[in-house]
Amino acid sequence: MTGTLVFDPLLPWIAIGALGGLAVLGVALALWRGLAGWGLRALAALVIVAALAQPSWQREERAPLDDIVLIVEDKSASQTLADRAGVTENAATTLEEELAGRPNTQIRRIEVGDGEENSGTQLMTAVSEALAEEPPAQVAGILLLSDGRLHDLDRAPDLPAPMHLLMTGQEDDWDRRLIVENAPAFAILDEPVTLTVRVEDEGAAPDVAQTTIDISVDGAEPQTFDIPIGQSFDLPVTLPHGGLNVIQFTVPEAEGEITDRNNTALVQINGVRDRLRVLLVSGEPHAGGRTWRNLLKSDSSVDLVHFTILRPPEKQDGVPVNELSLIAFPTRELFLEKIEDFDLIIFDRYKRRGILPSIYLDNVRNYVEEGGAVMIAAGPDFASADSLARTPLGEVLPATPTARVIEEAFRPEITDLGERHPVTSGLGTAEDWGRWLRQIDVTPTDSAEVVMSGTEGRPLLVLDRIGEGRVALMASDQAWLWSRGYEGGGPQLELLRRLAHWMMKEPELEEETLFAEPTGQRMRIVRRTLGEEVGPVTVTHPDGETETVTLEETSPGRFEAVYEGPEIGLYRLEEGEQEAVVGLGPAAPREFEQTIATASLLEPVLDTVRGGTARLENGLPDIREVSPGRPAAGRGWIGITPREAYETLNVTQVPALPAWLVLLLASGLILAAWLREGRR
Repeated sequence: MTGTLVFDPLLPWIAIGALGGLAVLGVALALWRGLAGWGLRALAALVIVAALAQPSWQREERAPLDDIVLIVEDKSASQTLADRAGVTENAATTLEEELAGRPNTQIRRIEVGDGEENSGTQLMTAVSEALAEEPPAQVAGILLLSDGRLHDLDRAPDLPAPMHLLMTGQEDDWDRRLIVENAPAFAILDEPVTLTVRVEDEGAAPDVAQTTIDISVDGAEPQTFDIPIGQSFDLPVTLPHGGLNVIQFTVPEAEGEITDRNNTALVQINGVRDRLRVLLVSGEPHAGGRTWRNLLKSDSSVDLVHFTILRPPEKQDGVPVNELSLIAFPTRELFLEKIEDFDLIIFDRYKRRGILPSIYLDNVRNYVEEGGAVMIAAGPDFASADSLARTPLGEVLPATPTARVIEEAFRPEITDLGERHPVTSGLGTAEDWGRWLRQIDVTPTDSAEVVMSGTEGRPLLVLDRIGEGRVALMASDQAWLWSRGYEGGGPQLELLRRLAHWMMKEPELEEETLFAEPTGQRMRIVRRTLGEEVGPVTVTHPDGETETVTLEETSPGRFEAVYEGPEIGLYRLEEGEQEAVVGLGPAAPREFEQTIATASLLEPVLDTVRGGTARLENGLPDIREVSPGRPAAGRGWIGITPREAYETLNVTQVPALPAWLVLLLASGLILAAWLREGRR
């Protein structure tokens, strides 16, 4: 029980002060006039003013509250290195037993794991949340058992008591880590891209000047380079294909380093073509002559060379050659000398007319077999005796004409195979499209794929692979009707765009492919095929373990599954002959970017409460009690601050003097002053 003098004034303090001032003036006047009772008057005034302040004696019944000490255990991934986890657990248990033996002391053990989405150790967040649940007046100390590698220092709270770092790790720990300083998100195919990497040694590292680094693209056999330690190093890399390329850098584990988890780095770069060069040869002007030109010119990544044959050799109009304003068709330059510079050649209603000799067309055939692409947009000329099918180029065409031209309206339809083919899948239904008015009757080859059909189900769009190249045949010259919106039009731009990019081997339009779309530590596995079903995908983890994932068909020819990776790193996917690699998150999680224990990150926070740091490898420090504001750490010891908090159970107040006694005392003093002055 404790007692305290408190005041509960009957009037505002300003009014009491004013009355006190008047009393002082009255006493001063009595003294100046030489009244003998001025002292008694002063005492009476003092009693009255004090009574207005109404002093009371307050008595409290208090129950002492326990001091609370927080023991925060860092159990993040970096704490699993070496013996840190065991040291932390043993130290926390010993501290709990020692502090529990102190009177009026409670212990709170708090475990801190890895943050979500590779955010690292959220040590200060855990301390803030723990303090929010405890009365600040009872917190006597905070003990952090950690390697000091935290990633949320900006969330450090205002501390009500000393905080100390009891640091794991050894003074002779050292680690080698790989850092990718510069890696673009996109790179041009067939051109080297420069990546900047650096290898750093931290801690008590040996004096080594260089090491080796292995570079692997899409999990292929790695290339090895020598690289200096502690210096930035530029590495040229050429992407092997378009689309996503996963590049893995690996530094071999050195003897004695604390971990090799940060010796690997993943870089994912999208390979893009610099410019797609297309040669468009129009055999003659016609209503749809600008369809292909408009499509290709609208794509900023396409360099288009377009020739329209306006004046064939057999035309005799009497105009002298030197007066013609037409550009001569550079056939030799295009079809012999520079044909390899083109990614795609399109013949739009072209027929034999003596402009391209057979040797040139034979060179186009070789161009296809060696990896080029040719597209035929066929008109009535394709069914004639001058058809390209009757030239050496006919050997690689996906269909041959029957010499029949069907002049009747029909709606193009996507075949069953076309529903699964990336060129035509998802384009819509024939009921929503306008009609075409002419079709060339063709017979597809055995290896060809018919993805669209026309009148009476006859082949309309036929695709094929020849050697390393690709060919396509559109058995109609009526696609321009869709462009003009005839009967509602159709998806001609998307169809022709997909067709052109499929022929130029863009990865997203491959018929048989396996790939993954990573998002954080999750990926969507996609298997596209022309078949009716696919087998399970074998997923190989970064540590070499494997598991199978079953895919479900989400649309014709497309099978998907969402997979949650158990760890961050490089994953390999395999289904039949299809393989792919994908990186989930960085190869080295944030917890393993820097692994050497340090107190430097926490020192600004510890200094605000005069806390300290001690290495657990030297044993647990002594725990002392220190007063608030005093140094809370020294050599071999750390301090906690007893808070002496209490809970008030009952409060009673008793007036210092009863009212009747105040009235009697004041009246007596005034009367005594009057009597004393009356005798004079």
